[in-house]
Amino acid sequence: MENFIVSARKYRPQEFDTVVGQSHITDTLEHAIENNQLAQALLFCGPRGVGKTTCARILARKINEKDGSTSEDGFAYNIYELDAASNNGVEHIRELTDQVRFAPQIGKYKVYIIDEVHMLSQAAFNAFLKTLEEPPAHAIFILATTEKHKIIPTILSRCQIYDFKRITIEDIQEHLRKIAEKEGVKYEDDALYLIAQKADGALRDALSIFDRLSTFSQQNITLQKAAEVLNVLDYDEYLNIADLAHENKIPEILSAFDGIVKKGFDAHIFIAGLGNHFRDLMMAQNPSTLSLIEVGEKTKAKFSEQSKKWSAQQLINAIEICNHADINYKTSKNQRLTVEIALMQLSSLTANTLDKKKSS
Repeated sequence: MENFIVSARKYRPQEFDTVVGQSHITDTLEHAIENNQLAQALLFCGPRGVGKTTCARILARKINEKDGSTSEDGFAYNIYELDAASNNGVEHIRELTDQVRFAPQIGKYKVYIIDEVHMLSQAAFNAFLKTLEEPPAHAIFILATTEKHKIIPTILSRCQIYDFKRITIEDIQEHLRKIAEKEGVKYEDDALYLIAQKADGALRDALSIFDRLSTFSQQNITLQKAAEVLNVLDYDEYLNIADLAHENKIPEILSAFDGIVKKGFDAHIFIAGLGNHFRDLMMAQNPSTLSLIEVGEKTKAKFSEQSKKWSAQQLINAIEICNHADINYKTSKNQRLTVEIALMQLSSLTANTLDKKKSS
């Protein structure tokens, strides 16, 4: 059986222009290499899965290429990677500082990438200080971390700091589209949007979810299957609940809620999500706030359609009811009843309007 390579590795960028969502950093680094203004100690920090180690490797390779120390098949000789999570003792840093003193046999620079640098012990940090402050002319250090606050100020002050940002939902969605097309995977745009949303700004997480979903759905990723695998409530569930509330169908709305609970969804997450749904409906009433809704285009159209049924005041009241239930949920002795009361209150919001229509 042929080895399967996960998308996060298979599609790992090899050039700066293919790095997703970090152009403010990749452009700066490219200019620094071109103009020979690269600092000898750089610190890449930001959340997981946004491209810190990838950019460190690309930068190290670019330095080697400019320097002429790559082989014909692209192998870079002078790049050394150290994982500080498993090599965090003072003896590991001493070995590194001893090695740093020797100039490279080929090319001009030795590039040291130290991943998860915040995991170094206090003694290791102290042993590293002098080398970092006055590195030999042939050494460049690229440090990467997810937790900048754990690094001692004396190290921070010796580095040029690059802050990586979380990747936007739209950028992740666009990247997933390209990969789906390359892999021949059919997809619904809204399903890719849901994956991007669930990844919370980390491209690596998004690619892991994409791999899992393409296997589960047999190369056909739909919104329904994505919601099932990711264990999130489908937008259609909330749209249905809001319609039942608008029509004052209390028995039906309680039955729908029961069905959701039986599927294994947490009632607290449900009521918080329902409050968010009414907030989205309010945003959908005005074209200028439509962009504030974080859903796919097809779902946005459904939200826009449903929002026309409600008045702005009814939606404000609905948000307040859901928010009140969300706040009281944890302290309530009967948590299910707290949510059911909220659903009954929601179903009563439009009662006066419907009574007026019937009497006229």
